[in-house]
Amino acid sequence: MSTVVVVDAGGRGNAIAHAFSRSEKVKNVYVAPGNAGSEFFPKCKQAKEVKSIRDIEGIVKLAKKLDADLIFIGPEEPLSLGIVDRLEEEGFSVFGPKKSQTLIEASKCWAKDFLSKIGVPVPEYKNFDNFEDAKEYIKEQFESGKKVVVKADGLAAGKGVYVCDCVEEAIFALEEIMIKKKFGDAGNKVVIEERLYGIEVAFTAITDGKTAKTFSHARDYKRAFDPDDVEGMRNFYMGVRKKYITLEDAKKMMEKGLLINPNTGGMGAISPHPAVNREVEEKIMDEVVNPIINNYDFRGILYPVIMLVEESDKLIPKVLEVNVRECDPGAQAKLPRLESDIYELSMAVINKELEEFNVKFSNHCCVAVCAVSGALKGREGFKPGYPADHYTNQPIDGLEEAMKEAIIYANGIAKNSHYSTTGGRVLTVVGKAENCDKAKEKAYSAISKIKFPGMRYRKTIGLDVE
Repeated sequence: MSTVVVVDAGGRGNAIAHAFSRSEKVKNVYVAPGNAGSEFFPKCKQAKEVKSIRDIEGIVKLAKKLDADLIFIGPEEPLSLGIVDRLEEEGFSVFGPKKSQTLIEASKCWAKDFLSKIGVPVPEYKNFDNFEDAKEYIKEQFESGKKVVVKADGLAAGKGVYVCDCVEEAIFALEEIMIKKKFGDAGNKVVIEERLYGIEVAFTAITDGKTAKTFSHARDYKRAFDPDDVEGMRNFYMGVRKKYITLEDAKKMMEKGLLINPNTGGMGAISPHPAVNREVEEKIMDEVVNPIINNYDFRGILYPVIMLVEESDKLIPKVLEVNVRECDPGAQAKLPRLESDIYELSMAVINKELEEFNVKFSNHCCVAVCAVSGALKGREGFKPGYPADHYTNQPIDGLEEAMKEAIIYANGIAKNSHYSTTGGRVLTVVGKAENCDKAKEKAYSAISKIKFPGMRYRKTIGLDVE
């Protein structure tokens, strides 16, 4: 029986730990640093002695103390800091790419140039390191009738992407990234790319560097608010811009595309993606994944975000970005469906034996709905909520009742005498059933049992909306 350490602090890490807890080969799973929800599942424990996902020496020390048989790295940040290299130096079996293999996620500018060079379809794009040049390009694009997406070059925890409906919104995004340095040095450069319209897919493949196999997929909901949530967007606008607007003003602004509905790290997901069949899976593997693997030294989970665009009556998979780890919150919808033993699968990747391994997911559907810290007025005044400034340390009620109906993965919670919030995304509630409608019903029934001040969640996860 093996001891596993999962390096992660949020819901994705708890979903990975939950998958390991289902393996007959695994005795204990330690989530480092984890959160109070890391102990929701059998065999799983929070490794509180690790201070953060960046505490590489603390993780090495923990792995030695536990004599860990496998260490699985969840987030991109420790990967980009070289945690796999460091742990392998100490002789541990580690799942994840080495530091040199993370550039494809760590620099969106580099990734776009690389993908374009090897013939992987991407949107029309241009890279900039100068604010004024980027601003002029944005104006030119809108004047020619095109809309754009503005992206910080470096790692920004899923929040450095702005999908813009008007030139004002695009310039605001550019200012946030390059002038205000909202994401620090990650905003020294930007990619400005053509906004594509089609079917977005969070697609994952698993590879040992020689063989790549599909690791299922999800539909991810990035927008903070439901498309008709004018009141929610109004509160967010007032909180971010520090400017009062009436509800009527907000409705008029929404009609003109001036009301902010920001991208987030994810407000929910469903898996499998309803638009992705075996034929589409094979097309993405042939046109995206295999060319990357053949031209880029990589081992672990490759997560390209795909837009399926219709051209000449065919669906063309165009790559919006590439990640080098499991998706989030897509993993929370995907991994409850995993039927293969994740411990055996991880070791097959590490030992370069993936070719012989059968990667299998159930035909069930999972609907994952994120509860976040929303708009709230408190001692520090009004805060607009996730993905902007938000209150924490809010008491959570109803978790035990919700767990009777659905799977609960904690993104940011603590427990002293009671559970309380510690971040923007707080909980991911997952309904699993034989079809999407029943899974959605389970997820929303369970999340209605949970309460905390400022709690907000989208009501349209599982529907055909952004």
